[in-house]
Order: sequence, then C-alpha cells, then structure tokens
Amino acid sequence: MSEGVKLTKRTVDALKVTGTRYVAWDTEVPGFGVRVGPTGSRTYVLKYRVGGGRAGRVRWGVIGTHGAVTPDQARETAQRWAAEVAAGGDPAGDKIDKRKAPTVAELMAQYLESHVKVRNKASTAAFVIDLVNRVICKDALAKLKVSDVTAADLARFHSRLAKTPTTANRARSALSKAFALAETWGYRDRHSNPCVEVEKYRETSRERFLSPAEFAALGEVLAKAERGELVIEEGGKPKAVRVSKSAVAAIRLLIFTGARRGEILGLRWEWIDWQAGRANLPDSKTGRKPLMLPPAALEVLRGLDMPESGKGYVIQGGDYSDPEVPLVNLKSPWGVIRTAAGLPDVRPHDLRHSFASVMVAGGASLPVIGALLGHRDVKTTARYAHLATDPLKAAADQVGGVLAGHLKGPEGGAEIVPLHRKG
Repeated sequence: MSEGVKLTKRTVDALKVTGTRYVAWDTEVPGFGVRVGPTGSRTYVLKYRVGGGRAGRVRWGVIGTHGAVTPDQARETAQRWAAEVAAGGDPAGDKIDKRKAPTVAELMAQYLESHVKVRNKASTAAFVIDLVNRVICKDALAKLKVSDVTAADLARFHSRLAKTPTTANRARSALSKAFALAETWGYRDRHSNPCVEVEKYRETSRERFLSPAEFAALGEVLAKAERGELVIEEGGKPKAVRVSKSAVAAIRLLIFTGARRGEILGLRWEWIDWQAGRANLPDSKTGRKPLMLPPAALEVLRGLDMPESGKGYVIQGGDYSDPEVPLVNLKSPWGVIRTAAGLPDVRPHDLRHSFASVMVAGGASLPVIGALLGHRDVKTTARYAHLATDPLKAAADQVGGVLAGHLKGPEGGAEIVPLHRKG
C-alpha cells in the first residue's frame, strides 16, 4: 500500500491479498507496519536502522502474527522497541542472538570439554561427567536457554532432587561453575549466576571410625587371608575364599597411612624414599604430596616383591608378572574382608577417617592432621575437631584432680610447696 493507515483490527482484516508481499504502514508509529504475504498471512513488523545514518544496517523486527497479537499490542511493542533503538539497542538482533543462545545441555557439554576434562583430576572429572550426563542433562532444565534460566528454575531443579540431598548439592555446584563460565563466554550478563540464590541442602556427614576391637577383628581376618585360611559363611555353609596378596597389602597400607584409595593403588616403587620413610606422590588429588610411611607401612612394602628395576606399581594386578599392571578393583576383595571381619558398613575411606581419629586421640593438632592427610581445605580437617574432646577431657580431668587435691590441703594428700619472696 502506498498510503499509510492506522492499523486496527478492521483495517488489517480488510487488507487485500495481491499475490505479492507488501507492507501496510501505520500512521502513528514510524516504521511500524503489517506485512501481508502472497497467500494472505499478516505479520506485524518494525523497520529500523542500527548504527544510525545511511551507513547503518536496516533491521526488520518481527513482532507477531495478526490474530495471535492484536494491533494495539503490536503497536505497544513497536513503541517499546523504537525507544530501545533510540537508546542504542537492537531488539531484533537480540531476538536473533537469543535464538542462537545455547541450551543448558549445550553449556554443560562445553563446560565438560573446556573446563572439567582440562582442569580436574581424572577421578573428579569422571564423577562430574557422570553427574552431568545422568542427572542434569536428563532434567527438563537442560532444554532451557542459558540466557533464560532464572533462580526459580534452579530452585525447582534442586527441589526435584530433594530425596538425594548430596547429589542435589553436587549438581548445584556443577551448574554454578558452568553458569559462572557462561558469563565469561558471553552467554549471560555479569553477576547473573542463578545458582547463587539456591540454598544447599544440609548434608549428614558419614563418619565411621573403627574401635580397637574392630581393628583387632580386621587384623585377624587380614592375617588369615595372607595365610590362605580365610573362610566365610555363604548360605549358612562355610566357604573358603581367596584374597590376593596385593589386595591385603593395599588394605594394610590404607590403614597405616590414611591415604586415599587411589593413592595406594597408584603407588609406584620409584616414588618411595626408604631412608626418609615416605613416598613422594607427584600428582595426588591435591597435587604433589609426600605420603608418610610409618614403620608398619614400610614392613608391608618389604613383604612385597619389588622388581629388580625398582620401578612399577607397588600394588600389582593380574598374575604379578608385569609390574606395569596395577590392581584396579579393591571393591570385591574389600567386600570379602569386611564381611568376614563383621564390619559390613565400613568403606575403604573409613580407614582414612579412623587413621585421623587415632591421630586426634594421640594429641595431634588439626593442622598437622590436615597436612598429613593432604587436605587442601581446612574445613575438611575440621570434621575431626569434635574428636579432640576426648584427650581434652582427659587432660582436664587430670588437672582438675590435682587442683582438687591442693584445695583439700595436707589432709587431702596434696603436697604444699611454700612460696618465697624474691630478695
């Protein structure tokens, strides 16, 4: 149409279908019109220029289809967009960018490739990859555009995992890091991480410490396994079972060093400094780390067959013919050992907790325990702080007893030491 009209429902409905596309312009808002297609479709648009002047780029912002959007609604949108353009904005370009914006699933894939696989340890990376693929990308959240996700979306996702609070919190942490990177990568505005407002669930830490009696039972079973005399009950009948020499040695080393399972299974002969009584781990979960080897641990190592080359894995797998083949499965042999010892709820990691508890009982400070266990965060060591009450109470009882004796005087059996003035 060559002349403009005020776009109303009546005037838009009356527009003729000519077989070619044309635009009927509104007389009230410059650049606002309705585009009539060859078959009669009617779409509200706003034509404007980005950059200003003739050098600027012409944009056709699509507002909506006639029928789904009324002329008045379309005009209001056009006026709002025109104001954005006047302020230097580009509403149509923003819509294009939004359509091209990645989904949460695509963000998580980039997060795994660009961050997790590059910066995290292999064991941590494997955990995060499983968490992302099994939990996050299977949720409806994964289909949302990264730029559209709100704190409410994250809160709903988090609440859907309420029955598994630890998993929910780990998923939240992974998403929080991914959304922080999304800001760096230009997918979201700065300081807009929607995870910040989602409160973590309270987690009940699982701390299992072996008592002296339980250690004795475990030691007895390990000794029987070494002698090939281990028998367990299966179906109400005794059954002889075999646990490899390497598995028994690995368990003993876990007990005597407080090391992580991966540190023991990955331990190599060339890292051991016999004179210093330590193993120099080049790359543990927290980086380079000296693993202290007390005499009991050194005795375990001396009982193993070290290759003549002095190189290879300490805890070997297979048939022990190749020192470059490590033992990778400790779960099965540990299951047999703990069942025979009557400790069905004890995990290999609980041996590490027990090591720390014995240190606390012996009067070791939390910083020393943290350094020995290779804790990067002091909060990790702080979980053992409550154990220190036992030696503290014993010390307080001892001092209190002495002072009580002093207060009773000679009759109470306390020795009174006279004080002398100086000079």
